[in-house]
Amino acid sequence: MRTVIVLLFAFAYTTASAQPFANEIAAFKKQDSVSFPPAKAILFVGSSSFRMWKDVQGDFPGYTIINRGFGGSALPDVIRYANDIILPYKPKQILIYCGEIDFAGNDTLSPTQVTQRFIELFTIIRSRYKKVPIAYVSMKPSPSRAKLLVKYEAGNAMIKEFMEKKKRTAYIDVYHAMLAEDGSPMPDIFLQDKLHMNAKGYSIWQKIIEPYLLK
Repeated sequence: MRTVIVLLFAFAYTTASAQPFANEIAAFKKQDSVSFPPAKAILFVGSSSFRMWKDVQGDFPGYTIINRGFGGSALPDVIRYANDIILPYKPKQILIYCGEIDFAGNDTLSPTQVTQRFIELFTIIRSRYKKVPIAYVSMKPSPSRAKLLVKYEAGNAMIKEFMEKKKRTAYIDVYHAMLAEDGSPMPDIFLQDKLHMNAKGYSIWQKIIEPYLLK
């Protein structure tokens, strides 16, 4: 019997560890167990563009920010971990940045399919937080993913249309502010990987996002 229990425990541990980004989520939960975030903070959740915003709190003085960006997460990953990194808190506002990696990870996905994924996440959040304002930060025009920009624009437009039909929502357009005069992504606001932003890129985001944040 003892052998069976040990094997079952090992199987459960292996299965949990096999989940993508499990270590990052475990780190968030450990952090929460030591010092749980205050209620009425602003929750940032989504993929690496939020995760790599290391000075997000410093960029928004006067606001309390909970940053739960993780890995290179796609919308299904945020959905998978909603019970761990969204629903435990009592935020006064939620900002979501995700969707870019959905297309990058599967070039057969359509903008409609990615929008449906976002709607699923939105519905999960609304089931718990019926009156908490939710904002979506548009997918950005990363130079390394130039072939996907048409899909990003279409996905952004669909999500914007969905959000406009819902109460207590906002669509935050960072996409167009990151384009040069010729319509291509500004080359000097990205790191060498031409995917993630440098400080200049985050400065653009800060100026656009701040007016949407709730005091």
